[in-house]
Amino acid sequence: MKKVVFVCLGNICRSPMAEFVMKDTVGGDEFHIESRATSGWEHGNPVHSGTQTVLRKNGHVCDPQKHSQQITSDDLEFFDVVIGMDEQNVRDLQGMSQGQYDHKIYLFGETGVPDPWYTGDFDETYRLVRQGCQEWYERLK
Repeated sequence: MKKVVFVCLGNICRSPMAEFVMKDTVGGDEFHIESRATSGWEHGNPVHSGTQTVLRKNGHVCDPQKHSQQITSDDLEFFDVVIGMDEQNVRDLQGMSQGQYDHKIYLFGETGVPDPWYTGDFDETYRLVRQGCQEWYERLK
């Protein structure tokens, strides 16, 4: 079983969106998928309403128990693949890794995914996440 974690700044918009889209993309028990934050700013907060809305609109279930969690060094050890949603997330993860887990850290796509917290465009974020999750599934299976 491959263990994959998606990581963004707050773990309320992009990374939980990727978590739930990827879970629906892969189905079954072949993968263990979660999401985390690089910061503690949103710790304990639920998934952003914009993310919940776009997931529901596109037929995905957003677990109501999902709340923001900050990534830890134990997570870097546990997960096989750590995917930062943008370049800053990747830099933050590499800083935390201090070279030990850099081989597990990847950028979500060629340019990453803009944060809908700032852009307000949850539909475009969903489009990029859906496309990226399909690409990651093909890459990982």
